[in-house]
Amino acid sequence: MTRRKIIIDTDPGQDDAVAILLALGSPELDILGMVAVAGNVPLALTEKNTRKICELAGRPHIPVYAGAVRPLVRKLVTAEHVHGETGLNGPDLPEPTMPLQEQHGVDFIVDTLMREEPGTVTLCTLGALTDVAMALARKPEIAPRIKEIVMMGGGFFEGGNITPTAEFNVYIDAHAAEMVFGAGIPITMMPLDVTHKALSSPQRIAAIRALGTKVGEATATMLEFYERFDVDKYGSKGGPLHDPCVIAYLIQPDLFSGRHCNVEIETSSELTYGMTVVDWWGVTDRKKNATVMREIDADGFYKLLVERLGSL
Repeated sequence: MTRRKIIIDTDPGQDDAVAILLALGSPELDILGMVAVAGNVPLALTEKNTRKICELAGRPHIPVYAGAVRPLVRKLVTAEHVHGETGLNGPDLPEPTMPLQEQHGVDFIVDTLMREEPGTVTLCTLGALTDVAMALARKPEIAPRIKEIVMMGGGFFEGGNITPTAEFNVYIDAHAAEMVFGAGIPITMMPLDVTHKALSSPQRIAAIRALGTKVGEATATMLEFYERFDVDKYGSKGGPLHDPCVIAYLIQPDLFSGRHCNVEIETSSELTYGMTVVDWWGVTDRKKNATVMREIDADGFYKLLVERLGSL
């Protein structure tokens, strides 16, 4: 089996944590390293949370790096109202003992892409695109060496979740997103239109807890805390599992469907700042730059998730 080389850029966040666990439980993926970025909570917490999850999964050898402490242009906006003050509220996870790597996360991304064969490394972005934009600014030559960026972010028919038009990951650093979408790199985008169909119902959480493992119990407890915000907000039967869609796509892409179209990022208007303007119907002649997913086999997604969590 040829393993797909990936770098995970993340801002845990309970849904980031589940995505990391899914990746760690999937032998198809060769995780070269993880980079924490400021987002759901400040960087000091996201880098710690990333290491906590690696240790929960029994994988303390995965190198974890600290990336950008703030967005490129604007002040950092965080989401403790969703994820709790630690970003991982729910289970009581011990402080990590594995080290944080000394190298800056942006330098790790650049060095790895320049070292590995062109077209062999996929960037999996679960938070803001700040680190990727900074890497592109530092070394533009990395762009054609990236196999693909698979990202959680944006929304179109579903609207936004931090403003009426903007999804959180894009909103907190829309200038970075604008750079990345304009870099000519193959992008697969998992917007709210997909992730809002991947709901963690009580039955699905129960199936995770029924694994009877430390990982299963911690994940179920995380999701019970995390889903309360979206259940109250949307009146849904569970919370959307955003970030694991990125990892699931790498493992089982036939769970998803969408189309290739143009995506532009709004950075000028305060009213719609961070909006992903998706030309779904092809009404402009703008160049298609992203494969935007719209549908998910949610039952198949949760079947995969439970199976892989069960291997940890």
